[in-house]
Amino acid sequence: MHMATTGSSAADRVYAHAKSAILARQVEAHHLLTEGELADAVGVSRTPVREALLRLQAEGLIRLLPKRGALVLPVTMNEIADVFETRRLIESFAVRKAVSASTAELADRLGRHLQAMRYAARGRDARGYVEADRDFHEQIVTATGNEILISLYRSLRDRQLRMGVVNLLAEHTGALTSAGVARMQANIADHEAILKAIAGRTVRAAEAAVAAHLDRAERQLTR
Repeated sequence: MHMATTGSSAADRVYAHAKSAILARQVEAHHLLTEGELADAVGVSRTPVREALLRLQAEGLIRLLPKRGALVLPVTMNEIADVFETRRLIESFAVRKAVSASTAELADRLGRHLQAMRYAARGRDARGYVEADRDFHEQIVTATGNEILISLYRSLRDRQLRMGVVNLLAEHTGALTSAGVARMQANIADHEAILKAIAGRTVRAAEAAVAAHLDRAERQLTR
């Protein structure tokens, strides 16, 4: 028996549809999304669209404009600086603790995320690559066992995903650029150095590898 779509599940569908388009650069910055456009695209009424847009605004992806729609916000230099400053604070501590508590199991998990990055790069899958990259770093933070730090780091997930995609894909077309391919390979080398240092239980090398990687990632986004 077919069940009618509930308001909450309809809002979830709109939210997922709009968010995916924004994160994949299928909708460019400064584009105005209208309630009617989204309702038609997902096949729902406007009520769940409004609920979904409120969620996206709370995450900093859009700004609601009364009686006009929702403006897709660009990734700003201030946002990039704030995210990387937060990442440095968390990850410099996390990698020190990860080295002190390093196990074969942790190295194996990190290795699997690194392999997923390589696989996505070969397949020119920018979204999959960025997700594997983010998961690699989150695994290091998770290894601290500090639930407050883990929660704070996870709150950066979508911002990191969007920044990573912006770093690799061309605006308007959403196509992977040649520069994006080169950045993937350079970042994979960075992650190999981080994993080697953690597996070798060398604190200074691990800290240096994480710092160099974050410096490179920030430069890629700001130049």
